[in-house]
Amino acid sequence: ALEPLSVSLAIGVAWALTGYLSHPNFYCRYVECCPGDGHRINATALKARLDAKLFGQHLAKDVALKAVIGFSNNPNPKKPLTLSLHGWAGTGKNFLSQILAEHVHPAGLHSKFVHLFLATLHFPHQDQVKLYQEQLQNWIRGNVSACPHSVFIFDEMDKMHPGLIDAIKPFLDYYEQVDRVSYRKAIFIFLSNAGGDLINKAAFDFWLSGKRREEIQLKDLEPMLSVQVFNNQNSGLWHSSLVARNLIDYFVPFLPLEHKHVKMCVRAEMTARGYAVDEKIVEAVADEMTFFPKEQKIFSDKGCKTVQAKLDIHEDF
Repeated sequence: ALEPLSVSLAIGVAWALTGYLSHPNFYCRYVECCPGDGHRINATALKARLDAKLFGQHLAKDVALKAVIGFSNNPNPKKPLTLSLHGWAGTGKNFLSQILAEHVHPAGLHSKFVHLFLATLHFPHQDQVKLYQEQLQNWIRGNVSACPHSVFIFDEMDKMHPGLIDAIKPFLDYYEQVDRVSYRKAIFIFLSNAGGDLINKAAFDFWLSGKRREEIQLKDLEPMLSVQVFNNQNSGLWHSSLVARNLIDYFVPFLPLEHKHVKMCVRAEMTARGYAVDEKIVEAVADEMTFFPKEQKIFSDKGCKTVQAKLDIHEDF
């Protein structure tokens, strides 16, 4: 027969072990968990990452940093955070959205709480907009129910069928709950090339007037940008209730990149590949890019989008 003391000790150890293994901190070391309400984004780490990785975008960095940190530190936001990023390809919109996602959920785009939608892939057919709207609502409702801190990224907004995005309007509005689900802790990010021409013109006008691009402020672009995408039938936000109801918190402009910014991208890519930075190669890759306007050749017409491919042909160096 077992001694009563031995039995009691065994039971105590078993209870203690069970409690330890079932503790959320232990479980979440091995399985991704949704952040709790006390979770806060590390502002210092996010700023350092943006400074080190996102080049030539003082406006986007400043707005995104303040918006996301302010939202993260607010224990009771009145609505989800909604950002709309605009600018030509290769200026850093996707990069910024990925960085923000990684600072909410460390796995970033691989996280089960981060959801990326591509207009041409997920919503290809105009005649199925009603179906897409229903599917989108169900997907967002289900995922926010599972994790209130979900992040939703909508890429290629300028290719999205008009009216489709209005399906998520109830989730972005100032409601405490919708069908017993609160969406106030979620983040929605829209990415679009729409408005790029307006942003480029503003940057060129600043250059012509002898001003530094760093002098461009959000107030110089955001009002015009919101109006343009609202009236642009190919913006994905054409006559959208999201704009009409002021549910988009910030329209974030991405400026066209200059020659010096392209070289920063080349250096960063070389470092990421484990190469020593060779300025001859940096200059060679940057010189292979094309720039506009035709006469002045100030801004890269593809941003940094083709830097990786162009660096590939210099591998033998």
